[in-house]
Amino acid sequence: MDADDVSVREQLFHNRVRETIICVLLFTCLYMVSYLILTHFKKNADFVTDDIEDATVNKIALWLCTFTLSVAVCAVLLLPISILSNEVLLTFPQSYYMQWLNGSLIHGLWNLVFLFSNLSLVFLMPFAYFFTESEGFVGCKKGVMARVYETAVVLLLLTLLVLGMVWVASAALHHHTARESLYDLWEYYLPYLYSGISLFGVLLLLVCTPFGLSRMFSVTGSLLVKPRLLENLEETTSCSTFEEASLSRKLNGGATSCWIGLNVEAVRRQFLSVQAKRIALEMRQRASPWQRNLGYPLAMLLLLALTVMCVLMVCFNVLELLLDETAMPKGMEDPRLGTASFSMFGSLGAAMQVLLILYLMVASVVGFYSTSLFHGLLPRAQDTNLTQIIGNCVSLLVLSSALPVFSRTLGITRFDLLGDFGRYNWLGNFYIVFLYNMLFAGVTSACLINTLTWAVQRELIRAFGLHRLPQTVSRSTVPFKLLLANGLSKIQ
Repeated sequence: MDADDVSVREQLFHNRVRETIICVLLFTCLYMVSYLILTHFKKNADFVTDDIEDATVNKIALWLCTFTLSVAVCAVLLLPISILSNEVLLTFPQSYYMQWLNGSLIHGLWNLVFLFSNLSLVFLMPFAYFFTESEGFVGCKKGVMARVYETAVVLLLLTLLVLGMVWVASAALHHHTARESLYDLWEYYLPYLYSGISLFGVLLLLVCTPFGLSRMFSVTGSLLVKPRLLENLEETTSCSTFEEASLSRKLNGGATSCWIGLNVEAVRRQFLSVQAKRIALEMRQRASPWQRNLGYPLAMLLLLALTVMCVLMVCFNVLELLLDETAMPKGMEDPRLGTASFSMFGSLGAAMQVLLILYLMVASVVGFYSTSLFHGLLPRAQDTNLTQIIGNCVSLLVLSSALPVFSRTLGITRFDLLGDFGRYNWLGNFYIVFLYNMLFAGVTSACLINTLTWAVQRELIRAFGLHRLPQTVSRSTVPFKLLLANGLSKIQ
């Protein structure tokens, strides 16, 4: 009996060591990737300065931002890793090489991401920001430690202020209960604060994701070569070349007596515009017919299919919420991986769930940076200061940590939330979940219809040459016969 107990303890010890090694390797790889990303965008002038103290402070803040970004990337990969792990265990149930992939590892990974995401959001990122802005207390010896002391005091005061606001909000909502002990602080107020932060992140995803899904079409169109209806590409390129040469002669001869009254600045702007148009036309002309005629339509059809599939899954989830209580998002304490697929279509459905989750994350990031409120945070290569880097890391962490709750609430996947992700108070409120699904389906459908309508209208206007009409002429008043005649003449 003692030998059996020893063997069980040894097995538990080896499992814990293996899980720790796997998590450390995963976070190390993500940390290195995140560091390369941040060094690509950071402004070198902030780290190469004559003041050694400022350079040290900026480096420490950059390390904290790198850790936060790696946690954000890991939060994005939580659901895909969990879903794919379940499918791998279903496919290879008795494989010796897959024994390390178990429910304990996945559950531990979820708990670590929850812990690190809240630690980064509540302490590390505020510390990094106040650390870069601090100068040390008046009368104290200057140095890095003086900045650390000032940052710690400011952060402590901010923590007390936030906890006080949470206590007041909790007392206003639950005035019949009195919670004053430190145990209640750990078991009630901190989860209440995490629940509020997660609700804010999910609401931010509700705003950014539908807008990002509509913006994905224009962003993808700017990266690919667009086909043009009823357009002679060689003729258009020749006209742009001749127009550029004419404007170039005007600029070169602007000092002669023939062009004394010429507005040189206006001609220069027109020349640069025509030159950019000519370069774009030459790039389209050099593109292969497959890329020019099939690449763009296939990419647009793929984006449309993914977006429509997301909307349909959300509509199906709304019906399930009305008919079945198990459709509500909930937590799962013991993940039994390898017992059943989380999709009714098996491995293909699980792969589609992973694709949709990653697609929604990309769309939410695109929508976040496309809004006028957060457009100033858009990072630029080698030209992003440290304050902008901190703001980007916080924003990405809020979006990515809310992604598992967002996907489960919309019914994109049936994989229940693990660890403390399932302890959020608002997840059990039917009215919040139902209204959230309805708003997402309605706003996404409206954005999609608006985007497709304007895209078709823009292409038809360009195809029939109406974009070259004078600005004083209203396109809505152009007779249909004129539009048809113009189009037929182009075809001939």
